[in-house]
Amino acid sequence: MRFELTVALRFLREGRFQSLLIIFGVAAGVAVVTYISALVEGLQGNTIQKTLGNQAHVVVKPREEVARPSLTVTDAPGNVHIARDVQPRAQRLRSIDNWSGILPLLERTPNVVAASPMATGAALALRGEASKSIALVGVELERYDRIVDLSAKVVKGEARLAPGEALIGTELARDFGVGVGDRFSVQTAVGATEVFKITALVDLGNRELNRRQVYVSLRSAQSLLNVPGGATNIDLKVAELFDAEKTAALLRRQVDLEVESWMQTNAQLLSALNAQTISTLLIRVFTSIVVVLGIASVLVVSVVQKRKEIGILRAMGATRRQMTQVFLAQGAIVGLIGSIAGTLLANLLLWLFSTFVKGSDGQPLFVISLSFNLAAGVALGATLCGILAAVLPALRAARLDPAQAIRI
Repeated sequence: MRFELTVALRFLREGRFQSLLIIFGVAAGVAVVTYISALVEGLQGNTIQKTLGNQAHVVVKPREEVARPSLTVTDAPGNVHIARDVQPRAQRLRSIDNWSGILPLLERTPNVVAASPMATGAALALRGEASKSIALVGVELERYDRIVDLSAKVVKGEARLAPGEALIGTELARDFGVGVGDRFSVQTAVGATEVFKITALVDLGNRELNRRQVYVSLRSAQSLLNVPGGATNIDLKVAELFDAEKTAALLRRQVDLEVESWMQTNAQLLSALNAQTISTLLIRVFTSIVVVLGIASVLVVSVVQKRKEIGILRAMGATRRQMTQVFLAQGAIVGLIGSIAGTLLANLLLWLFSTFVKGSDGQPLFVISLSFNLAAGVALGATLCGILAAVLPALRAARLDPAQAIRI
């Protein structure tokens, strides 16, 4: 292969301007694909983190109560029909039957990495004359941390949920004018009231959540919501995020409960992510086509320009296979050098984006990093495109008649 590589490099040096031009074209294509792919990956990761960072991937809860139609007897003896007018039944807060027995089954399910029983419901937070509608969330903090890592969202105080203690959002704390160590009351629809001491303020990354969410111990929520010893739902975290619906489908066959995945509750988000992925794929495909056509056109011109050299090499004993490999080597070299230059250019573009594109808080909009797998994949793809583009010119060079090539 030393002969073929030497000749390939010689041909590239002789057509220096053409070689540099096509290498620059390959580098530009690789940079565009790498930059956009990294940008979309960062955007999707940021969107998923903000959307799913405060919620479970799969939620298991009791089925809704459905009102059954009653039988109505008409005047004619034995003539019975089902009433069509059925008033929907008012939903009440219910606990999962035998949730403590179901919990180990959920934890053993493939793809499930964490499970957390919860008691949640609407309540009213009271502080002096002020009152706010809140979502009361009763959890076992150690288990719940494995779902959403609540402790990592603490901005002041210490994440602790002993009986009589609570974690509240920063917006609710601002509305009430309270801080760590202060107390407030929680009242539920069943008439139960309890005073809680604030142990920490949390920032959930969403202003509305920061204004509504109040976290207490599971037992305190069970008492306030009148579900003694119960759990209104069980939150699950899965290892493979986009396999959440498959896991939910598996659980529906195992337990007689309502099972919802994040892919059901965030259908619009999933559609947007799919649209971004398809758009990125189309950009990759069309950029690859442009790169292939560019390399192929330059190598075809090179075959025409090097007809005499090719004829001389064939007359000196070079085989058709060797001439084919010469042009395949040219395509590979152009693809490889272009992909390396393109990867460096993409890194520069990502650095410029992270440095100069800021949000209203002065911080980068989202974290972007060029993973090794992405960079290596695009570089390998560009090199393969170079080889693919060289196939037809290589075959054309191999078919040249040495006598005719030298005579021209």
